[in-house]
Amino acid sequence: MKVKSKIWIEVSGEPVFGRGRRFLLEAIDRYGSINRAAREINISYRKAWSYIKAMEERLGIRLVETRVGGVNGGGAKLTEEAREFLKKYAELEDYLRQTANRKFKEIFDR
Repeated sequence: MKVKSKIWIEVSGEPVFGRGRRFLLEAIDRYGSINRAAREINISYRKAWSYIKAMEERLGIRLVETRVGGVNGGGAKLTEEAREFLKKYAELEDYLRQTANRKFKEIFDR
């Protein structure tokens, strides 16, 4: 047996950040493209943009910087604030996973 859990962050009852949005930001960081990141996680470009805008609005920080296309094409990259937010979220996720695993063993391995 194994324990599984999901966590997400809400602001005023509205979802702001969770696993799927983390995957989106990580894919943007990896590919330098919102379009490619959206394809990677199987959502539309429009949905990806709506997630980014909602996160930025609710968190009050800029997460993604974009460049308009041209000869070399456009692109996107994470801001330092986004990188710091991802780092803190990963730390929280790791802590909660460890705590849940420890408590699960304590309760079920009697």
